[in-house]
Amino acid sequence: MSGIIAIVAFLILLGILVLAHELGHFATARAFKITVDEFGIGFPPRAFTIAERNGVRYTVNWLPLGGFVRFGGAGDNSSYGIGSLREAPIYQRIAVLLAGPLMNFIVAIAIFSGLTMAHGIETVDTGLVVSQVYADTPAATAGLQANDVVLRIGASEEITVGTEIGDIAKANVGNPIPVEILRDGQPLTLQITPGPWTINGKTNPAGFGFAYANRTSTTPASIGQAISYGTVKTFTIAGMMIESLQSWIKGLLGLAPKAENAGMTGIVGMARGTGEIIDRDGWQGYLNWMALISLNLAIFNLLPIPALDGSHILFALIEFIRRKRIPVEREAMVHMTGFALLMILMVVVTISDIQGWMNGTSIFGQ
Repeated sequence: MSGIIAIVAFLILLGILVLAHELGHFATARAFKITVDEFGIGFPPRAFTIAERNGVRYTVNWLPLGGFVRFGGAGDNSSYGIGSLREAPIYQRIAVLLAGPLMNFIVAIAIFSGLTMAHGIETVDTGLVVSQVYADTPAATAGLQANDVVLRIGASEEITVGTEIGDIAKANVGNPIPVEILRDGQPLTLQITPGPWTINGKTNPAGFGFAYANRTSTTPASIGQAISYGTVKTFTIAGMMIESLQSWIKGLLGLAPKAENAGMTGIVGMARGTGEIIDRDGWQGYLNWMALISLNLAIFNLLPIPALDGSHILFALIEFIRRKRIPVEREAMVHMTGFALLMILMVVVTISDIQGWMNGTSIFGQ
């Protein structure tokens, strides 16, 4: 895919997600009657004003990267640490701050639910579908073919997602074992002798020599089933993201093996990833990618890192516990420092992304 198209597709994706995030803040603030001076589409400088209603100016700005909410009394500053939001009751402040990440969760649920409605619910069945049989391997010698369905290997139970094919091969090197398959819907048993095989100059000392994928089936979904499936999928993936983040933090602290790069990428990497996803999976993959990035934005913004929603929530909770306001100057200094550090991190990650781009390395490590 053209780099320009990938960048435009990514900017549209990012703009939608950031705009949804800010709409969450905006709608919740308005519900609590917290003064909002401006709701901006894109980032300044301002291009033009769409309308001005009930004291709120709705504007379009030149940088098409989402949007922002400027609260009353904040002047030209849209920071959530000052102005009318800071003066609101603590529970309202926290609700407004949580609403942004919540909107990103809702966007992910909507996308996953919509894709489920369009394509049905995919379930994993027993057996594995052979996608490729490599030449001069035990599987090729035994006559295994692409599109065969492997149901059972040796004395193992029926093959499932968790079956370790490699372990079965290592335990039976040099010994012919029966492999039950389906070929064109008809049962067939082959005798395969696990052993060494070579591909691209690399030798596997014990294996069969075929690539495979999960065997799946798809059933139509009602609206209720699609929403339920989309919700469960959203929070399952969010849980996996949080576990990955925890592992990365433990690695940094020396409490666990350090994860290589931990999948960290920046704007350039995500733009490249958008192009790779569209090339590989089409526009359905693009929507799935949008949902994943939306979840990343939600979780990242909830972290107690200065300048993010999570940090503002933390300050509100500290004020609630202390029953004493934190001086606005001190809070602003913390957020400014955090923002500067985030910008430095973004520069470092972007340099890494550009190096990977120049080297032709996929951001998915393939």
